[in-house]
Amino acid sequence: MQNMTKTVRIVAICCILASFFVLPVPLPAQTPRTETADEIVAKVFAARGGLDKIRVINSQRISGHISFGDNSGPFVVELKRPLKMHMQLTIQNMTMVRVYDGQSNGWANNPFAGKMNPDTMSAEELKNINEESDFDGPLVDYQKKGNKIELLGKDKVKDQDVWRVRLTTKDGDVRHYLFDADSFLLIKWEGKRKYEGKEFPVESFFSDYREVHGLKFAFEIDSGASATDITQKISIERIELNPQISDAEFSKPTLPASAPSAPPATPSSPTASRAKPTPSDAKPAALTDSNQILRFPRPGVIRLNSSKV
Repeated sequence: MQNMTKTVRIVAICCILASFFVLPVPLPAQTPRTETADEIVAKVFAARGGLDKIRVINSQRISGHISFGDNSGPFVVELKRPLKMHMQLTIQNMTMVRVYDGQSNGWANNPFAGKMNPDTMSAEELKNINEESDFDGPLVDYQKKGNKIELLGKDKVKDQDVWRVRLTTKDGDVRHYLFDADSFLLIKWEGKRKYEGKEFPVESFFSDYREVHGLKFAFEIDSGASATDITQKISIERIELNPQISDAEFSKPTLPASAPSAPPATPSSPTASRAKPTPSDAKPAALTDSNQILRFPRPGVIRLNSSKV
């Protein structure tokens, strides 16, 4: 009897031990994988066509029309490595020019503020234009440029899901880039601009993306204090990559400058012409500060009347 009882106990113990091998063992909780800022930015470069294609651009010419309310006119911006820029726009038969030689000299005039001849830029203007003329933008090689990026997570622009990336420059300026969560193309930029010693919020919206030699660019940029307060619009009509541009274009300009001619449309652009507002006799208030015109938020798009990007 004792042997039987002992046998039963042994069998029971074996059954209990066996149950540890049969029953599922709970696994440690899995932490959901989160995206990083570097991963999002890498997808942004890939969506545009690839970082390798961006890096081989040595010069760029962008032309189209810019409008401020009822006033509009043609513009041309030329960029060339390293950091050279020539911008020119004409409204109401008055031409504004901003030029930077890529080293230490820059010149600007603003006929809308009564400044007809191009004068040497101040140290503050040169600081701003040095970054503006970098058409790679602050996200490419951001660490080498002293910039920092942070991924703030998902957000919404109207009904679109977006990734919000915050960029802080080496000078402490903060900008927000909102990339479409599916296409990873830039659809909104948020920042501030300085005017008469004060800072004002600025939002830029990017649309009508088209491909130019394997790279995607936004051909429509609307800017203002908010989505319901759009005061300036850019309609790009042509983007040329690696055009031949003489270095003389980036030396001190002489006036009177000829107005930028209306460029032929980019082959992939719609053939229908856009109606242009009829200029009024009043000077556009948005043009009184030449340092706030035709800034270049990156990657690969231009904005106007906002802080440097």
